[in-house]
Amino acid sequence: MESERLVYTLDEALAAVGFGKFQGLVLVYAGFGWFSEAIEIMILSFVGPAVKLKWALSSSEESLLSSVVFAGMLIGAYSWGLTSDNYGRRKALLSMTVITSGAGFLSAFSPNYISLLFLRCLVGFGLGGGHVFLSWFLEFIPTLHRGKWMVIISIFWTIGTIFEASLAWIVMPILNWRWLLALSAVPSFSLLLFYRLVPESPRYLCLKGRTVHAHQILEKMALVNQKDLPPGMLISYEIIEVDEEYPSEYTSFLSVAREKISIFRSELPGILLSVVIVDRFGRKPAMTIMFILAWVFLLPLVSSQSAILTTGLLFGARMFSMGTFTVACIYAPELYPTSVRSTGAGVASAIGRIGGMVCPLVAVALTSSCHLKEAIILFEVVIAVTVTCILLFPFETSGRELGDSIAVSDSKQALLADNSSSTPSP
Repeated sequence: MESERLVYTLDEALAAVGFGKFQGLVLVYAGFGWFSEAIEIMILSFVGPAVKLKWALSSSEESLLSSVVFAGMLIGAYSWGLTSDNYGRRKALLSMTVITSGAGFLSAFSPNYISLLFLRCLVGFGLGGGHVFLSWFLEFIPTLHRGKWMVIISIFWTIGTIFEASLAWIVMPILNWRWLLALSAVPSFSLLLFYRLVPESPRYLCLKGRTVHAHQILEKMALVNQKDLPPGMLISYEIIEVDEEYPSEYTSFLSVAREKISIFRSELPGILLSVVIVDRFGRKPAMTIMFILAWVFLLPLVSSQSAILTTGLLFGARMFSMGTFTVACIYAPELYPTSVRSTGAGVASAIGRIGGMVCPLVAVALTSSCHLKEAIILFEVVIAVTVTCILLFPFETSGRELGDSIAVSDSKQALLADNSSSTPSP
C-alpha cells in the first residue's frame, strides 16, 4: 500500500554497508587506544626497577607501583562504563584519554614516591575505560564475521607491548625512566588530535531515540564504503519486556627488554589462532579449548625443566592465554544490550583488574622465596576454575545480532521478518 513506509533496522543497515574503509578508520582509532593502554601497562616492567634503585624502595613498594595502576583500572572500568552508557561513547573516550595522557605525562615529573603512586593510579583510572574502545568499535561492525574483526583489534595490544619494550631498550640506557614515562604518553596525546573525527556509535544514538543523527552517520558510512543503505526509514526500538533473559633491576634493562619482546611475540600466534576459531567454533568453545591448552603447557613447569623447554612451554601457555583473553574481550560486550553494554563490560573488566592488583604482590612473594612450584600450581588452579565457569556460561553470542535494550525475542524477530516480507518492493 502506498501509505506504508519501508523501514529497516540498524543491523540491516550495517549488513548493507558492510565492513569497509569507514570501519577501517574506526578500527585504527580504537586499536590505537588499545595500543596506548598496552604501553602504559607494559611500562611498569621498566619503571619499577629504575625507581626502586633511584629511591631505595623495598620490593613491596616496587610492587605497589603496579598494584595501584590496576586499582585505578578497577574503579575506572565501572566508572567509564556508566559514563559511556549514559552520556555516549564519544564523551567517555575523550574524558578517559585526557586523564590517561595528562597523568601519564605528569608522572614523568614526580618529585617523590607518593606523587608517582598517585599519578600512576590516576593513569590506571583512565586506562580502566579501555573496554569502551572495544564496545564502540563493536557497534560499527556487521554481525557476520564480527568475532574476526574483534580479534584483529587485539593485535594492537600486542604491538603496543612490543613497541614499549623496544622503546625502553633504546631510551633507558641513554636517558632515564622519566624520559620513558614522558615518551610513552605521546600515543595517548595523539588520540586527542584526531578526536574531532570520531563518530558517535549509531547503535547508541538509536537507543537514545536520536535516529536522525544515527542515519546521518550511516549515510557517511555508506558513502565512504561506496555502498547503499536499505530503502526506507531507520527505526529504533523502545525497551520491550520479553521472556528470555539477557545479562545485562636498573642495570639489566637491555636483557629485560629482550625478554619482554620475546615473550610478547607469543601473543601474535594466540591472536591469529583466535581469528581462525572464534567465528567457526563459537566464543565459549574457543575460550575453553585455548585455556585448556594453556593449562597443559603450564603443567610440566611444576617440575624443573631445561631452559629451552621452559621457554617453549611458557611461549605456548602465553599464546593460548592471550587467545582466551582476546575472545573474552569479544564475548563480554556482545553479551550485554546497548543500554548497558559499556557498564556490563566495565564491571567484567573491573573484576579482572583485581587479579592485576593481586598478581604482582603474589608473584613477588612466591618468586622471591623460591616457591616457583607453588606459583605454577596456583595458576593451574585458577585456570581450571575459569574453564569450569566458561562451561557454565548460559549464552553463546556467536552469530547473534546485538541487542539494544533487552534481548529481542524470537517472536519479535519473526514479526519483523513477516512485516518485511509483506512490504511491497520499491
